[in-house]
Amino acid sequence: MDLKPDHAELQRLERALRRIPRRQREIFLAVRIDDLSYADIAERTGLTIAKVERLFARSLRNFSRNLNNPYRFWWRRW
Repeated sequence: MDLKPDHAELQRLERALRRIPRRQREIFLAVRIDDLSYADIAERTGLTIAKVERLFARSLRNFSRNLNNPYRFWWRRW
């Protein structure tokens, strides 16, 4: 198994992540990268735990959609 990152794949992931709305992206990264709980994120952001859960779910959906179709919102590119 090759553990060397594929530059093109990393760029594709980064582009998909950048297309997620800012608040959703911050919560996505806090959960996935920083390994914070929903309660920790809620406390830091002032949101409710339920709101954090909803935003994380939306971020997953948007990230997945962006990966599958990077030009879904083609008019936002300009």
